[in-house]
Amino acid sequence: MQTDTKDLIHIALDLTTNISNQDRFERLLTTMRRLFSCDASALLEFKGQHFKPLAINGLNADVLGRQFNISEHPRLEAIARAGDVVRFPADSSLPDPYDALITSHEGNLHVHACVGLPLMANQRLIGALTLDSFDPHQFDNFSNDELRTVSALAAATLNIALLMDKLEKAAGDVTETDPAKHQPQSNTEIIGQSAQIQALKKEISVVASTDMTALILGETGVGKELVATAIHQQSSRADKPLIYLNCAALPESIAESELFGHVKGAFTGAISNRSGKFELADKGTLFLDEIGELTLTLQSKLLRVLQYGDLQRIGDDRNLKVDTRIIAATNKDLKEEVLAGRFRADLYHRLSVFPITVSPLRERGEDILLLAGFFIERCRSKLQLSHLSLSSTCQAILMNYPWPGNIRELEHSINRAAILARAEAKDEYVRLQPSHFKLENFSVEVTDVIEETTMSVTNIPVDNLRDATEQFQRQLISKALKENDNNWAATARQLSVDVGNLHRLAKRIELKR
Repeated sequence: MQTDTKDLIHIALDLTTNISNQDRFERLLTTMRRLFSCDASALLEFKGQHFKPLAINGLNADVLGRQFNISEHPRLEAIARAGDVVRFPADSSLPDPYDALITSHEGNLHVHACVGLPLMANQRLIGALTLDSFDPHQFDNFSNDELRTVSALAAATLNIALLMDKLEKAAGDVTETDPAKHQPQSNTEIIGQSAQIQALKKEISVVASTDMTALILGETGVGKELVATAIHQQSSRADKPLIYLNCAALPESIAESELFGHVKGAFTGAISNRSGKFELADKGTLFLDEIGELTLTLQSKLLRVLQYGDLQRIGDDRNLKVDTRIIAATNKDLKEEVLAGRFRADLYHRLSVFPITVSPLRERGEDILLLAGFFIERCRSKLQLSHLSLSSTCQAILMNYPWPGNIRELEHSINRAAILARAEAKDEYVRLQPSHFKLENFSVEVTDVIEETTMSVTNIPVDNLRDATEQFQRQLISKALKENDNNWAATARQLSVDVGNLHRLAKRIELKR
């Protein structure tokens, strides 16, 4: 065999090692890159006709946030349908989803050698392992049998990880061995790997298993509606309606009718009976967005429904019983609103049974690039582009920008930048550059950031931005590690990053430990 038996043994041993799934995936790809000497590799999960990257090696960070629809990516579709090793000819006319996205090469370069390994469990496709190289003959010396062995080990790695995730989340049946059967009811997903997002997902899982009222707190644009949707989808009410009501957009004259409904003739214009949002959400979930905008009068009427579970339509003396789970959200500090007399204290305590705070984007580190990748892939599809990528300079700028409008601002910025970049593109490779972004006069150049910060470490040449940035990161992390006696957790706290992200960054920039 051309493959190194030691590497295969390491993969097999990792199957029984007590490590996190993310570490398991990254160790697998590190072994793949060493085993095949390839320029890039990726482990992808197959869900609902999409390939979702779980771990990458040698690819731009934003790739980890993308979701590849196989109907739009012929090579990935070929892998999904093959059921066996797929070798793409070096002169294949099928577009490669990773062209211009490999970190070791800047520019619009074609990937030449590509191998796709479908990952199967119980005769069902659960994912894929992709190997890419700029050398068209890189994988010629590896037989299909050797690649099948690697594929089987990678499939076992992914299958075990999916089963572990399912066992952790499942409150009931744990006998099902097929991880592809219990899928979310929609493709709505919270993107991110930061410590803040991992903690948020755990809180969502905990509260979703109850009927507790949840209060989602956070700045405008952080994704509070997405959190509410996730709570509903993971709850026992998932097959019932999720009704949305924006309290800030409710004119006071119709607000009570919107919430509680009315009967025919209750007021001018009430030409028929009408159910309110509470009735529509009976047995399901009612999401009250911007709850802090409700008037005090409506707050008192809402409190009665929360306390007793019954309501009255306008113009009707009869009480209606409803079984509605409430999720509320606000970008206001409700404690301050209570002190100011603008929000009822008793309603606040009723709503904040289980408060969930969603972190602003600026505190989520490399989640910014994952989200950027998610929006870039969606833009690529909408604009019908073959390739859409983010320049390395743009990556640094997006990471340094404070994002006052959070995820919503990031999405709108990328949509606008993609349209501008398409208009300027000279070939099929559309690359987003700093000039395509108008981030509210944010004019800090990346090289200025590097030069200002490196005053405390060795002076770094910046002829090549990528090399200069990685050299700076190596020096800064090494300096912080030395100051903290090689304690990674303390180093992460000093540098204000998640310790898991710090380990991954150190691995990516090949920091000697």
